[in-house]
Amino acid sequence: MSTKNIPTNENKMGTMPVGKLLFTMSLPMIVSMLVQALYNIVDSAFVAQISENALSAVSLAFPMQNFIIAVSTGIGVGVNALLSKSLGQKKYELANKTASVSLLLAVLSWLGFVVIGIFFTDLYLQGQTDVPEILELGRIYLKICLFGSLGIFVQIASEKLLQATGRTMFSMATQGIGAITNIILDPILIFGLLGAPKMGVAGAALATVIGQFISCFLGLYFNAKNNPDIKISIKNMLPTRGILRSIFVVGIPSILMVSIGSVMVFFMNGILATFTPTAIAVFGVYFKLQSFVLMPIFGITNGMIPIIAYNYGAGHQDRILQAIKYSILGAIGIMVTGMITFQLIPDKLLLLFNASEDMLLIGVPALKTISFSFLLAGYNIVSSAVFQSLGNGIYSLCASIARQVVVLMPVAYLLSLSGNLNLVWFAFPIAEIMSFAACTFFLFKILKRIKIQS
Repeated sequence: MSTKNIPTNENKMGTMPVGKLLFTMSLPMIVSMLVQALYNIVDSAFVAQISENALSAVSLAFPMQNFIIAVSTGIGVGVNALLSKSLGQKKYELANKTASVSLLLAVLSWLGFVVIGIFFTDLYLQGQTDVPEILELGRIYLKICLFGSLGIFVQIASEKLLQATGRTMFSMATQGIGAITNIILDPILIFGLLGAPKMGVAGAALATVIGQFISCFLGLYFNAKNNPDIKISIKNMLPTRGILRSIFVVGIPSILMVSIGSVMVFFMNGILATFTPTAIAVFGVYFKLQSFVLMPIFGITNGMIPIIAYNYGAGHQDRILQAIKYSILGAIGIMVTGMITFQLIPDKLLLLFNASEDMLLIGVPALKTISFSFLLAGYNIVSSAVFQSLGNGIYSLCASIARQVVVLMPVAYLLSLSGNLNLVWFAFPIAEIMSFAACTFFLFKILKRIKIQS
């Protein structure tokens, strides 16, 4: 085996106390994702100042944006798991090859979404609404995001490489600086401040794309200058069948799992449109607010995944179990706090988005009802990440299908037949119960397998 680029010291993921390691790995990710969530909220708050229809248009674009995240993150999760496991097994040439291939996959994925932007944008939007103004605003916003998505694909690929090697501070910097850039540019480009043209929703989309490219360039720089565990090279970008298989065995279930979320939002927008376009705006606002609760948990899981994958490769079962336990406890604490907030001040949260009386009338019971699902969601998210980190992404996919396809969408549709919009929101806590049962079953199954192998 070649010793080129072999680190001189044991990676901290195999030596540092697990509680401290998870905290130091997760904290930068939590901070950066909170900044990202803040951007999501600020972005929609600015768009809401244009009009409620503008907010609805951006909300309709969300499933496609989420699909972009699904593909980029899914590939990144597969790369992260293979790379961390390779480092744990001290297969450094395989780690370098994996890192290089990840960037090629990012570019190819972007080209796929350019094709979607050219041929399918109108069809996609018309599947959710027939309001002409919303369709036109959604078309403008979505095409800019699709054509400019190269930035987010390379950004996430670069961040996953930093996370896989334990350098989450740099990953935090890439996300944080990009999001802050976005927040600064939003009012300038939307409302035409400081001599810039007044661009409306196009300005919001352009601010998003610029922020993503800033993060992209920073991620590439940090990997080149501050990540000695891997070496990216053009000659290593040609993938092998084995590497692609290892990446996509974990990555495809992750892509499908998040993509199912996009399908669910698309489906829900169609149901809500039968009541009023304001319900679509409320649902979009909920997802922005929810992100502020969920992003810290994703920060925890992004810190947890390389820890578990590394120690799985190194054969340290006790460290795997500790990482899972601490992650679940942290996630539950965050989600309970989020639920309490949604229960106590739903009206104040909605007013951040210039909510009308109709929007408050619909939104207050919606936020209160959906937030009951938070009680189980933290556990479910961590469990799904555990499956991915141990190379069993299919378990995550099955749990997601059980939640959103088997339960949430059919239940939401059946409740909509009552003609009572407030009943539709109960589909979310009902679906989370199903997901909890599936995740618990799979978690016990996979932990039993690890114990046998050790």
